[in-house]
Amino acid sequence: MALDPQLLEIITCPDTHRAPLSYDAGAGTLTCTECGREFRVEDDIPVMLLDEARTAPSGPHRTDQEEDR
Repeated sequence: MALDPQLLEIITCPDTHRAPLSYDAGAGTLTCTECGREFRVEDDIPVMLLDEARTAPSGPHRTDQEEDR
């Protein structure tokens, strides 16, 4: 069973910017299109807690200079 398409249309990052999320069914994650945080999906339920999110290694705001630090 996959996430409901209607849920995917309205779900946003729980941070203050409320950016849309991209869904990777294979990885079982929802990734914020602005901050790059990854939220896991367990048993088809998104875990949308900021404290439990991971920062994607290639988040959208990372630059080459930041990676060199």
